[in-house]
Amino acid sequence: MNLSRASLGFLGLFFMASAILLIFLTLLGGARNSNPLNQIYFLQADTGNIPGAPATSRWTFWNLCGVTANGRNDCGTTHVDFPFDPPSHRNFDTTENVPHQFIGTNHYFLTSRFMFPFIIIGLFFAVCSLFTGLLAMCTRVASYLSGLLAWIALTFQVITTCLMTAVFVQGRRAFSRNGQVSKLGVKAFAFMWTASALLFLSCLMYCLGGAVGRKDTSGGYSGRKERRRGFFSSQRNGSVKSQKQETSANYA
Repeated sequence: MNLSRASLGFLGLFFMASAILLIFLTLLGGARNSNPLNQIYFLQADTGNIPGAPATSRWTFWNLCGVTANGRNDCGTTHVDFPFDPPSHRNFDTTENVPHQFIGTNHYFLTSRFMFPFIIIGLFFAVCSLFTGLLAMCTRVASYLSGLLAWIALTFQVITTCLMTAVFVQGRRAFSRNGQVSKLGVKAFAFMWTASALLFLSCLMYCLGGAVGRKDTSGGYSGRKERRRGFFSSQRNGSVKSQKQETSANYA
């Protein structure tokens, strides 16, 4: 079934809007203690044996949260670009009972901090692609422009998601090896990887929308050229034939 530019543009717009929604949910997880933001986190670990730490800790983009009786985030003051660095003063401010993998390294701090600017950049280009996508249903130029913006957003989204996966999977492994039960936040990971897939589909739909309906003008030009050549050739052949007939009549 052939899809028109309007249909492909609408699909690209739909996938882009869905991706932006999932990214916003992940970005704002932990910013407020309200549903559904209080269910989104990257990593949960049992930290009751660490002095000054809650019994169970959850890390988000904004803070280190406890857990309520019904399993929701119990977050306090928010901090932009909150790092995942258990022994530092930003988290527990102690090395007692903290897994040794976190001590004496900036790996977890830097990796988690770079997530925030990358997701913001990707979200900016995704929103720009959403607005230009309104015109992608009408024009080829807007389709290609939306596809380019979607591709840039996808690049930064994949970088963010890979950083998130690497640092928090390593963090979970470190807590587990230290005898502290830990698990990844299913919603945050599902949202981020699904958003990456949706951005790819959106980019694909926009590019297909730009390519649809393109006509091969070379065939039309050569056809017109052949017809024009044939017309003049027939005229020339006719004139030569008439000249030969006149010459034969004169000799007769």
